Amino acid sequence: MNKKVALIGSGNVFFKDEGIGLYAGKFLKENFDFEPAVEIIDGGTLGFKLMHLLQEFDEVVIVNTASDDTKKTGTITVKSSDEFLDGDLIKKTANEVEIAEMLQICSMSESMAETTVISIVPEDIISVEVALSEALQEHWESYISVILQMLKNMGIVVKEKEKRCSLKTILHIFANPSIEHNRGF
Repeated sequence: MNKKVALIGSGNVFFKDEGIGLYAGKFLKENFDFEPAVEIIDGGTLGFKLMHLLQEFDEVVIVNTASDDTKKTGTITVKSSDEFLDGDLIKKTANEVEIAEMLQICSMSESMAETTVISIVPEDIISVEVALSEALQEHWESYISVILQMLKNMGIVVKEKEKRCSLKTILHIFANPSIEHNRGF
C-alpha cells in the first residue's frame, strides 16, 4: 500500500517573499513528476482550513517562510512538527500564526500525518508585490533542492520533466492570474 503524501505551499503572494511556499509548490508541479504521486496543494493563507489534510494524508510537507531575525535571510530549516512547535516560534504574519496553531491543535489528535515544515527566512514580507527579493532568488535553487531531497528521503522517486518552467515564469503566472497557466495547483 502506497502512503499518501501531500506538499502544501503556504504563504501570501501579495507580500513579496511570503509567497515563496506557493511559488515552490507551483514550480515543483510544473517541473517534476513523483512516484508514488505527491499531491501538491495551494495552501495560500488557509491556515486552519488545512487541518483536514493532516488527517487525510500519511505524510505532509509544508513549505513556507519563517520570520526569524536571529538568522540570515535565506536560511533554510527543516523541522518535524514537534521540532517546529518546540522551537522558538517567531510569528510575524497571520499565516505563520495559523500554521503554528493548526499544528498545535492537530498534534493533540489521535491521527495526524507525519508532518515536516521546510521554511526559509525571508528578506521582505512587507512590500505589497508579487515577487521575490533578490536575496531569496539567490537561495531559490537551494530551497527547491532541500524540498526535493526531503521527498526523496520519504521514498518518493523524483523525475524531472523534459520541459522546464523557470522561476521567472512562475512569478509571472502568479502576477497575472488570467494567463493560460493559472496558479491553481
